[in-house]
Amino acid sequence: MAGEPRTVAPARAAPAAHPAAIEVRSLVKTYPRGVRALDGISFSAARGEITAVLGPNGAGKSTLIKAMATLTGFDAGSIGVDGVDVRTRPAEVRRRIGVVSQSYSSDPSATGYDNLRLQARIYGLRGDRLRARLHELLDWMDLGSAAGRLVRTYSGGMRRRLELAMGLVHEPAVLVLDEPTAAVDPVAAEGLWSLVTELCRDRRMSVLLTTHQLDEADRLASWVVILNQGAVVVQGSPQDLKEELSGDVVAVRLTDPATARQVEAAMKRLAQVRNVAWTGAELRADIQGDARALGSVLEVLTAHSVTGPVSVSRPSLNDIYFRHAGGHR
Repeated sequence: MAGEPRTVAPARAAPAAHPAAIEVRSLVKTYPRGVRALDGISFSAARGEITAVLGPNGAGKSTLIKAMATLTGFDAGSIGVDGVDVRTRPAEVRRRIGVVSQSYSSDPSATGYDNLRLQARIYGLRGDRLRARLHELLDWMDLGSAAGRLVRTYSGGMRRRLELAMGLVHEPAVLVLDEPTAAVDPVAAEGLWSLVTELCRDRRMSVLLTTHQLDEADRLASWVVILNQGAVVVQGSPQDLKEELSGDVVAVRLTDPATARQVEAAMKRLAQVRNVAWTGAELRADIQGDARALGSVLEVLTAHSVTGPVSVSRPSLNDIYFRHAGGHR
């Protein structure tokens, strides 16, 4: 079993009359051959806010989303979505949650309008209500002029906006976004985030986000949950998590695995170094102390003939992630 998860800042508890948008308690999911995908995870997602769930591949993010969306069962624990229990009222949960997956669900050989109409009909929309909802979403996503085009002709950003519209067609209380900006250019990604923040601000929608883009989570999320090997290793607001690291972060470009292992081992022997992580392209070390601590780190780099430019900065969410998730995405 995993150790107790760490929470930086007080745990959030919603008033009884206003349950959390998502409430996960002691969730356990074991796959065949004893593979434990979720090992007793617990967290809450507040209403009208973005909660980011981070972790390396295999950490349990996809299994968590499937369990929330009633696509897979679980062995123990509970999940509440908009105050509704996933295990006892799955049909009601499906009406209250929208899921936008990393992989496209739209049919490239159909038009944008037909894709959205099919999704609306699945959720029971008919007649004038269906037409009004489709026109509202197409206009909001700036897809009105492209609604009659085949989806295969859409740009990456247009298709992501269509996927978002499909996830919103039934007006869910909770929206799950699984790597929504994967393979999308920065301009399209910024447009997508503008729509999502508008959802939270103006429509009080609650969003659960998974992403490998840690700068997105840092900028957008009010609460961050980091998973590793099926367990919550730390959670808190981005600001509180960053304040946990009170020193500086030294970063140097380093791509040679053998040298990286040697430098990492040498730095770990320094009393002023709290954590060292190598990403495959860069080595980052959390240091405590004054200029002498930085001098000790630079001496290690010099001794191993590491001559790349060295940067010193305040801790970021990247550093929190590397510290708790082993430096892998």
